[in-house]
Amino acid sequence: MPSHLSADRSSAPHPERGVFDALITQTRRLRGEVDAVRRDAVEDDDPQVRWQRALCELAVHQLDDLRAHLGQLRAGLPPEPAENGIPAPAAPPEEHRAGPLSRVGSAEWDLLTDAVHWSDELFEIFDRDPAKGGLTLDELPSYVFTDDQPVLTAMVTACLVDGKPIDGEFRILCPGGGVRTVHMMGEPVLDADGGTASMWAVLRDVSELRRSQRVERETRDSLQRQRHFAQTEHRLAVELQEAVLPPWRGPLRFPNGGPGTLDMAAHYLPSATSALIGGDWYDALELPGGDTLMTVGDLTGHGVTATSGMAMLLGALRGMAVAGLEPGPLMGWLNRLLDASAQPALGSAVCCRYDPRRRLLTWAQAGHPAPLLFRDGTGIPLTPPEGVLLGATSGAVYAQAEVELRAGDVLVLHTDGLSSRSEELTGSGGYGEASVRRLLALGPRFARARGAQDCVRIVVEEFGDTEREDDACVLVAAIGR
Repeated sequence: MPSHLSADRSSAPHPERGVFDALITQTRRLRGEVDAVRRDAVEDDDPQVRWQRALCELAVHQLDDLRAHLGQLRAGLPPEPAENGIPAPAAPPEEHRAGPLSRVGSAEWDLLTDAVHWSDELFEIFDRDPAKGGLTLDELPSYVFTDDQPVLTAMVTACLVDGKPIDGEFRILCPGGGVRTVHMMGEPVLDADGGTASMWAVLRDVSELRRSQRVERETRDSLQRQRHFAQTEHRLAVELQEAVLPPWRGPLRFPNGGPGTLDMAAHYLPSATSALIGGDWYDALELPGGDTLMTVGDLTGHGVTATSGMAMLLGALRGMAVAGLEPGPLMGWLNRLLDASAQPALGSAVCCRYDPRRRLLTWAQAGHPAPLLFRDGTGIPLTPPEGVLLGATSGAVYAQAEVELRAGDVLVLHTDGLSSRSEELTGSGGYGEASVRRLLALGPRFARARGAQDCVRIVVEEFGDTEREDDACVLVAAIGR
């Protein structure tokens, strides 16, 4: 029985044209849908968007290839040259021709006669004048990149000597200077005795396809690197935040026992995505002499930059408070520190110093929401003394205010971000008014609470499910009876 590679093998029946028409229509429709997705992926600096666009570009090229090849199959074999004055059949419609993205040509090298038969498309791929004829197998490597010549040699040897089908790629340098990537698939054609009579191959210009694949791969790798960097930065920011913020999560009493003792608790509320670790902080510290420092603040930005800046400010604040500075002057020095920082940023903060002997609260603020004072189930914001954002103005002076507290009072310090941004923007007041309004409404529940930790639980129940765009902190201090 003759081999299936025999030169006199019969051709398979040609499928119905309607089958290819239906496939071409489906491919055209799918191509239009993918192209619409590509147009929607506007080019910007986001690696994920760039990768999505590159992947769409690759899909569009592959669908263009598929549609062109289906068109060639529908048209059947290329027309024979005109004979006896009879014109050749008309070429297939333009939409069914292989475009520059997927030009396909064929070649046959006859080993018995040394004849070379190239299709017109192959001359276009190699940018070679048809009058010069096709390249022989000996001449073909002269077009191929030096690094790729061993690939071509191995394929030709496998086909002619071992009688194996071939499938591989190599790059060619055209006479005009263009560089193309060619995919070659071929097989030996055997004579009646089983010997190799010729080598037949189909060569396809895959330059644009490989370029699109390379772009897709590079953008995907860039996206993966960015994700890895973001994960690493997020982990570092979390570790730095946990190392700097006070380790206590339950109730804390300053000083221990005696009248005016503060029962305190605090909580950190992350953003909805949990990926945006910001520069929010809370702190409480017993000072020499028995006073207590309470502070919350927020530094602009996210990630390691914000948390490291927060750590710097919080360390300076603790040191200056222990050294005896009052809240107003302390804020002034924090402003100088932030203004002279190598990484410019803005911050807001409130700093309170509580004297338990006189139950006197002395406090200052820098563009921050005022503490909320709850007494007998009713809450009011304290009247803020003058103070601008930290880092906004060189040499800013910060005033301070005093308020006498009573046994049973509850003081709530918080940062922005408890409520969602959309809720804040739709309110009638300024930014942060929605959070203040919702906190003040918790007054009756605070009056029934059994301490600061219970008050914090109430705040978390109120704001815990909020789709926050930013993180937030709350610190509650209950004045002992």
